[in-house]
Amino acid sequence: MVGTINLDYRSLYHHFECAAYLYRTACIPDIEADFQATLKHCRRVTPETLRREKLSIRLAGHALKFLAPLL
Repeated sequence: MVGTINLDYRSLYHHFECAAYLYRTACIPDIEADFQATLKHCRRVTPETLRREKLSIRLAGHALKFLAPLL
């Protein structure tokens, strides 16, 4: 399964998110390799790491959370 679909009203009906089910497809190893490469650049987000973020990042996060329902 490849995609960014979330099972909620806004994702399915407002944003028209979708996913693709791939079965016995030649591109699956390439998608897996891309996922693993991307995963190496990720970091775990915890309440502690959020407290250590710069003030400007935290303020931007609060502003975006406030605006998210309007988007």
